[in-house]
Amino acid sequence: MKNEVFAIVPAYNEEESIVEVISRIKKIGITPVVVDDHSTDRTADIAKSNGVAIVRQKRNMGKGHAMRAGLDYVIKNYPEAKIIVFIDADMQYKPESMVKMIEMLRADKADFVTGYRDLSTIPFRHKLGNFVWRSTFNTLFGTKFRDTNCGLIALQRDAIEKIKGSLTGGYIIENSMFIEALKNNLRIKQVPVPVVYNRVSRIKRGTRTVGGVLLFILKEGINYRFGRR
Repeated sequence: MKNEVFAIVPAYNEEESIVEVISRIKKIGITPVVVDDHSTDRTADIAKSNGVAIVRQKRNMGKGHAMRAGLDYVIKNYPEAKIIVFIDADMQYKPESMVKMIEMLRADKADFVTGYRDLSTIPFRHKLGNFVWRSTFNTLFGTKFRDTNCGLIALQRDAIEKIKGSLTGGYIIENSMFIEALKNNLRIKQVPVPVVYNRVSRIKRGTRTVGGVLLFILKEGINYRFGRR
């Protein structure tokens, strides 16, 4: 039987972790598709040598565009795909965490499943940023999500067409997907996932990121709440 579950792995300069990500995805019976976002290291060559499909961006366009490129590739080349998972290439999330999410989709308990992290285990500045984003999002959209920025996301095939227009940008991507899922009345569920932070954002960059994402949430949330959808 052809595989029905595909994992899209956007990657930029992840030569140190890409082999482990690929091998662990394969080990749980999922087909990985790596999207190389114009890396300057050997990420694409290493992934290719490990026998996975590679989508190469002609220039660095950011995570959202890489996710969209991977999604378009899977839809075009694998009509048997029924579930698609997005996972980062830096081993921040364990590929094994996808199993519970996929089981929920296969049982038709959800259309859109994301992880939620134990935020007490992440660096303080990331914890603070996520608290601000989550609190603002829940207030404006009338939701009770435990995490609105987890990069581990799984969807039913039928849900993909409804949210793929949101796959642009960088750090806003998870919030953008949540918003499209809400607008399209998708069944959204969350499952706990462990997370490991190998990198901590510098204060200047982190502050800029938090501000940019917050402005996006505020704009979209106000439009949603007051009916300008």
